[in-house]
Amino acid sequence: MATQPDTLRSSAVEDYAKAIYALQTRCDGAPVSTNALAERLGLTAGSVSAMVKRLGELGLVEHLPYRGVSLTDSGRRVALEVIRHHRLLELYLVESLGMPWDRVHEEAEVLEHVLSEQLEEVIAAKLGNPTLDPHGDPIPGPDLVLSEPETLSLASLQPGDRGRFVRVSDSDPAMLRYLAESGIAPGTAFEVVDRQPFGGPLFVRFGAEPGEVRPLGGALADAMRVELDGETIG
Repeated sequence: MATQPDTLRSSAVEDYAKAIYALQTRCDGAPVSTNALAERLGLTAGSVSAMVKRLGELGLVEHLPYRGVSLTDSGRRVALEVIRHHRLLELYLVESLGMPWDRVHEEAEVLEHVLSEQLEEVIAAKLGNPTLDPHGDPIPGPDLVLSEPETLSLASLQPGDRGRFVRVSDSDPAMLRYLAESGIAPGTAFEVVDRQPFGGPLFVRFGAEPGEVRPLGGALADAMRVELDGETIG
């Protein structure tokens, strides 16, 4: 089934498709409950149910009673197209306009819905057809194929583990500002030095030795995705 015409593609439709894609990715492609979708979007379950019905009429989702909602092939393409726009825009705002990486998410949330395919191509070419956004998230290719490499949560590691910090969510500006002020960006090497019990902080050395050891709270350590040295994940 072909992607729906632009006349049927409101920003709300695109936001729903993107949210369903993100939730399905987290649960290995399983259907998403309307309650989970409502929580992610900050809406009532009733509003979400009405929109899911519309998405079904547009051929973008399949709603399975008592199981949840899944994207169709067309819905998946809509989601990936918006994700491509969003991540290219974030990188363009950082690299070409010099915006801090903690401020580009909200701008991209607005611009992703109005970016033309022609301008998308120009931006991608200007940036050298990148594969990662400023936060380490993979950018879908022009063919809308997205490779999601498997990573580990920094919070799951033990003292002595080493590797590279590769990815972090763009949704928490305060977290991103802390990382930027600490000189920690995707690609930074790390070593776990110590971890406190009962949910206490993780102590991590970043950069080449003797790099500074920083305490990281559970929420931040959990949000930071890493790859270990000498290990191919996925």
